[in-house]
Amino acid sequence: MRKNIVAGNWKMNTSFNEAIELAENLKSLENTFDKNTEVIVCPPFLYTKTLIDIFYDSSIKVGVQNSASNEEGAYTGEVSAKMIKSINADYVIIGHSERREYYCENDEILNTKLNLVLKNNLKPIFCVGEQLEDRKAGNHFDVIKSQIINGTFGLDKEQFANIIIAYEPVWAIGTGETASPEQAQEIHLFIRNLISEKYGNNIANNISILYGGSVKPNNAKEIFSKTDVDGGLIGGAALNANDFKEIINSFN
Repeated sequence: MRKNIVAGNWKMNTSFNEAIELAENLKSLENTFDKNTEVIVCPPFLYTKTLIDIFYDSSIKVGVQNSASNEEGAYTGEVSAKMIKSINADYVIIGHSERREYYCENDEILNTKLNLVLKNNLKPIFCVGEQLEDRKAGNHFDVIKSQIINGTFGLDKEQFANIIIAYEPVWAIGTGETASPEQAQEIHLFIRNLISEKYGNNIANNISILYGGSVKPNNAKEIFSKTDVDGGLIGGAALNANDFKEIINSFN
């Protein structure tokens, strides 16, 4: 059985003290979380180890928002998968649309990052998604297929079984727009079928596919009710502990 997962991507938000307060608030609410949902928080890099220490006796997992495309060396400002593993983080977001768009991360770079993350026994959350013009032109299936194939299909079965996919329609990130539950289900099923064609039904049926795109407490329940939607990669709503809790509990 694949996991229900809710991951909070804090992006470039919160001061150090605000991050501590938010983490402590989440920890205080943990006993109210749906026990069948894996909860992940991905703070800015600077705060990762602090949050790992806060959650050391908690079921809440900590991830990071990016990882370098090199193992080590003279790459000023970069953080490697090996470094991330050394502080006991669990997850790495790879290929978020903001990284693809603002930092020109293409499929080749993301595939390199994915392999380094897996090599260091971290769990990747690999993001795919189309721009508004792709959706309007009816090219969204082709875009998703290309990102999945070029980004992940070089993995063997064992490697692929250890990744999480996140579908994030770029036109619905930070815009207040949300793909309808039916649109989300359509793409999630398309992704699962692609995986099945490459790796077989068993792996496809056990891969968690998350939806990311303006998920909030008032729409999470309907989105998460869809058969192939296994949770969410949450942006703005993850910065409010009570909103995040409501989203976590939206599977019930």
